Amino acid sequence: MRFTGYPSLVFLLSVASAAYGQPPGGPPSVGVVRAEQTAVTETSEFVGRVQAIERVALTARVTAFIDQRLFVEGSEVNKGDLLYRLERAPFEAVVQQQEAAVADTSARLANANIQLARAQSLLSTPAGQRSNVDDAVANQRSLAAQVLSAQAQLKAAQINLDYTEIHAPVAGKISRTSITVGNVVSPSSGLLASIVSQDPMYVLFPVASRTLTELQKRYADKGGANAVVVKLRLPDGSVYDRNGKIDYVEPTVSATTDTILLRARIANPPRVQADAGQPVERPLVDGAFVNVLVEGVQPVMALGIPRKAVLSDQQGDYVYVVGADKKVEQRRVNLGQSTPTTAVIAGGLKEGEMVVADGIQRVRPGMEVNAGPASPPPPPAPGPQSAGKS
Repeated sequence: MRFTGYPSLVFLLSVASAAYGQPPGGPPSVGVVRAEQTAVTETSEFVGRVQAIERVALTARVTAFIDQRLFVEGSEVNKGDLLYRLERAPFEAVVQQQEAAVADTSARLANANIQLARAQSLLSTPAGQRSNVDDAVANQRSLAAQVLSAQAQLKAAQINLDYTEIHAPVAGKISRTSITVGNVVSPSSGLLASIVSQDPMYVLFPVASRTLTELQKRYADKGGANAVVVKLRLPDGSVYDRNGKIDYVEPTVSATTDTILLRARIANPPRVQADAGQPVERPLVDGAFVNVLVEGVQPVMALGIPRKAVLSDQQGDYVYVVGADKKVEQRRVNLGQSTPTTAVIAGGLKEGEMVVADGIQRVRPGMEVNAGPASPPPPPAPGPQSAGKS
């Protein structure tokens, strides 16, 4: 039997081979890029922890029953807000008692002043005696001291009365209450609730001492480590849209890890405005782990290739290089501080060498290829009103 469809089959195979960039019976076609100096913004990534700037533990200063709790658990409170009201009647009674004591000693002091003045006026007459003046002076001074003591006791009583109202010493988010209304609290009762400030926040992260030294040298004329930009990658993988600044460097190096603790300060505004007394959602939460991205303030020149051209295995990173003989060579490389799109080559590659970027899955070491220019990466999609955002 004669098969008449053979030429058509050959044609279809030729079309399929051309569609995959490989001529029939010839070497595969790949896209290559030239390794060249590229302006990149160096980025280092570290693991950090969010920490509230202010943290307050609320405790009772006097012994009394809790009459009222005046906040919503988990909401944000303002500085000075009344949070707890304790039983006031016993302390009001003590204040009144001390007010009476001050009034009594003040009246007796006023009489002592009169007696002293009378004894002094009689001293120049035959009826006057020096001993009477001395007794009047001693009595007057004793009563004056008693007045001061009574006033101090009144002040202490007033302070204890004021302690029956517990106000927020700082603004922030308040926790749940540990002791409910109707229970007796005292200074030994422990924590009633805690408040942590919300905006701004600190982010603490350890950095290798060598890395910090390099940053300080590189930006010495711009303020050292304080000149770099700090960004955060949140637990869901998104990059936080607010930038931070390093405001503190630990004065000592950890003896066990050879790292230095750095602290950045970053804004933490609410996601949406909430009604007063209702919980407020913010991107950063006290105690949360985040990835800290430390970016340079200006680009630097480095040998770079597209990130997609770099492959990895158990031995490390490598690329495929096309030589002058059109053959592929596997080359081990060392990566520097790279970006999501550009791989910075710290070693293993020379400027001007051609690296496979497209069709990389079709090549093997020693294979001959047809090399052509790689397709340019798609431009990043502009975000709405993103220009000039800091």
